[in-house]
Parts: sequence; structure tokens; C-alpha cells
Amino acid sequence: QVQLVESGGGLVQPGGSLRLSCAASGRTFSSYYMGWFRQTPGKEREVVARISRTGSTTYYAASVKGRITISRDNAKNTVYLQMNSLKPEDTAVYYCAAGRVPGIVGLSTRAQYEYWGQGTQVTVSS
Repeated sequence: QVQLVESGGGLVQPGGSLRLSCAASGRTFSSYYMGWFRQTPGKEREVVARISRTGSTTYYAASVKGRITISRDNAKNTVYLQMNSLKPEDTAVYYCAAGRVPGIVGLSTRAQYEYWGQGTQVTVSS
């Protein structure tokens, strides 16, 4: 069992930055690849970024590439999402997730994750 707790959301002006954190419980954090998703009312939850178990490989959705960076610190059981140049369309609830599907490649889908955090609201508005 893995418990995930996100933090760092809030209100930011367009062009601003936020860093989200996701703290994981348990001793097996490094055995999971980690992802960040986001969801707005009435829309499907969409993947934003994924990072491999070691942190050596990252994947990004086209809509955020170049503006968002995913990273992890396995010693701290934490994954991060640094978001820069934020736009109003980035407004959403952001979720972190943990998965262990063998042989996964690419960005991943919602179904490839076992555990989810409760989400943190990010609002980009002037």
C-alpha cells in the first residue's frame, strides 16, 4: 500500500510558477514510476508527465512540454512538478500517481497507475 499526499497548489498569475510536491509513504517508493495528472470539471483526467523509477527518463504531454519539469528524490520519497510560464488553461486539480506496470513505455495512461493522491488545486488567473 502506498499513500500519496500532494501539496503546493494555489492561485498564481499567468506567467507565474508553482512547484507541486507529492510525498509517498512506504519503503518501496523507488519501485514505482510516478506520474502527474490533471483534471478540470467535466473533462477526463489527463496525464501531464511521467518519470521512471530511477528518475533517469521523463515524458511530457505536448501541452506542457518546455514549461513543466517532473523530478523525484527517492531518498525523500517525493516527486515534484515544477510548473513555469503558467497559463489559465493549466487551471485544474493536479494528482500524483504511482504505478508498477512492467515494460511501460512512453507517457502512460490512467489505467497504468495503482495509487493516487487526493489532488491539489492549481488556479492560474489574474
